[in-house]
Amino acid sequence: MSEEKFSAQKADVDSQSVTDSERGINASNGEHTQLKRQLKNRHIAMISIGGVIGTGLFLGTANSLTSGGPVGLLLGYIVVGTVCYSVMVSLGEMIAYLPLPGGHIRLAERFVDSAFSFTMGWNYWYNWTIILPAELSAAAVLINYWDKSVNNAAWISICLVIVVAINLLGAGAYGEAEFIFASIKVITIVALIIMGIVLDLGGGPTHDRLGFRYWKHPGPFVQFHNIGGAKGRFLGWWAVMTQAAFSFIGTEIVAIAAGEAKNPRRNLPKAIKRVYIRILLFYIGGVVVIGLLVPYTDPSLSLTTSDAAKSPFVIAINHAGIKGLPSVINAALLTSAWSAASSDLYTSSRALYGLAMVGNAPRIFARTNNRGLPYMAIGFCTLFAFLAFMGVKSGSGQVFNWFANMTSIAGLMTWFGISVTYLRFYKGYKAQGLDRKKLPYASPLQPYAACGWAVFLKDSWNTATFITNYLPLMLWPVLYTGAKLWRKDSIVRPEDMDFFSGLDEVEAASYDEPPPRNNLEKFWGWLM
Repeated sequence: MSEEKFSAQKADVDSQSVTDSERGINASNGEHTQLKRQLKNRHIAMISIGGVIGTGLFLGTANSLTSGGPVGLLLGYIVVGTVCYSVMVSLGEMIAYLPLPGGHIRLAERFVDSAFSFTMGWNYWYNWTIILPAELSAAAVLINYWDKSVNNAAWISICLVIVVAINLLGAGAYGEAEFIFASIKVITIVALIIMGIVLDLGGGPTHDRLGFRYWKHPGPFVQFHNIGGAKGRFLGWWAVMTQAAFSFIGTEIVAIAAGEAKNPRRNLPKAIKRVYIRILLFYIGGVVVIGLLVPYTDPSLSLTTSDAAKSPFVIAINHAGIKGLPSVINAALLTSAWSAASSDLYTSSRALYGLAMVGNAPRIFARTNNRGLPYMAIGFCTLFAFLAFMGVKSGSGQVFNWFANMTSIAGLMTWFGISVTYLRFYKGYKAQGLDRKKLPYASPLQPYAACGWAVFLKDSWNTATFITNYLPLMLWPVLYTGAKLWRKDSIVRPEDMDFFSGLDEVEAASYDEPPPRNNLEKFWGWLM
């Protein structure tokens, strides 16, 4: 399609009358179904940079170090980080161009078909609904670090009330809370990395210079389950993958937040471009330091409990003879769990809202109040948070592990869905003769980056592990096939893809930021 035809088609879409549904009003009863853009640039920036730094990096790396050794841990995070970056630049192109409520769930309907959107949306809703009770369980275990005398039900209840209150106050309150929580997490991980480098170089109280000691003994790789040779080392690295995926999953939250972002054409591309900073600095930098400070044979790495005492960073601090810091780190981990739980409820409710907006969930979940809050979706998703009370009897640490396993594969299937959607988006954009250089954000790696998705599977057999890891993998084809038979629609042809509906609202919400008045504002603008 030529640029002239592009303009004509857009003008034709613009000239059509705007329906009540598009304005976010249900004509039959006057109910609102429209979100409002309340997330500022600093909210989006911090959600992108620090929104999902949490228990996966602070605590989950203990299991990964035990399974893969320092080099296996590093290589595992590099591979999953590469996949994560590829997915994010693919998502970034689409969501910066069309920052619609529902994010990639809505985009899947436009560029693949409604059955794919149905499957992707319910998988994504399941992903974030299930991890919510996991994070509440983690918060209870973290509080047990200081006080084991109080029943976990009390701590879970307190945390749940805080999380629900933040979400009921609206996207603006969620953004402010995430800005504070994510800032604490970023400061914590940066401080831990710097301190780790100092300890490795002999700057601790014991003045023991570690260097690469633990890379030499007990060694760079683990012989997984005592399997000899290269096969054992390979399996040790492979075992890192599921946990590494759990650490990275959630980077796509920025797409779900796109429908409530102010000035989306400026703020979303900026956030997407900085994903590599989080991957390189926080994740890769963090696991390098962990591998230098703690041998994979250290018995303290056994995650019988998921509190600060089992964090590789705290183990290194204790080895160095530094007192008092474990409680500080545990407090940071607690805010991290609150932050993650708040994000889980926000994301699952917006995913359900997005499903309802395209007819893949009951329309009642698309209702919003006059402040743009999808209260029915939030209320429904909150019900699943009560699964956290399973930890009162089974143990919150065990419940956390169950739900974390169920989330990792579901998250990877979401990445798969995003990549498929982008390949369709790329094909349709090219088929209609549109110029990718005019996109708000265009990655030079495309379309090759979107072809790099992968699903990493855990290898050792355990019935509970098998069910919690592979259930989402089995559900995906079942959901897609069922939706395909039910809807009986065909895959959208590239030349029929809709690149224009909703652009008016996006362009109206986008504006040029005022120029900085001094060096401080210039630095803040660069940072955020």
